[in-house]
Amino acid sequence: RYAGLGLLPGTVRRFPLDMVERDERLKVPHMGWNAINFNPAAPLFRNVDQGSYVYFVHSYYCDAEDPDDVAASCRYGDIEFCAAAWKDNIMATQFHPEKSQAIGL
Repeated sequence: RYAGLGLLPGTVRRFPLDMVERDERLKVPHMGWNAINFNPAAPLFRNVDQGSYVYFVHSYYCDAEDPDDVAASCRYGDIEFCAAAWKDNIMATQFHPEKSQAIGL
C-alpha cells in the first residue's frame, strides 16, 4: 500500500478478472479504443467532442475521491472509471495520449 504523491486523492483499483459484458468475459488488461465523456469545465478537453475515442492499455484505474477531480470518465464493463484527472494546474490521463491521435495531442 502506497500513499502516492498525495496530489489527487483517491484509490487505485485493479479491474476484476471475472468481468463480463453481454455474456462475454472482458480481458484484463483493458486494451483498445474506448469512448470517453468529458467534464465540460475541464480545460484539457476544450474543442473535443463527447464520446470521442481514445486508446487504453491498463489493468488498474483511479477511483477519485472527489468527483470534481474527474476531467473525463470511461466505462469498461460495469465499471465507470476516471479516464483523466484535473485539479488546479495538474492534468493526467489514464489513456495513452500519444496513441489517441489528435484528441490526445
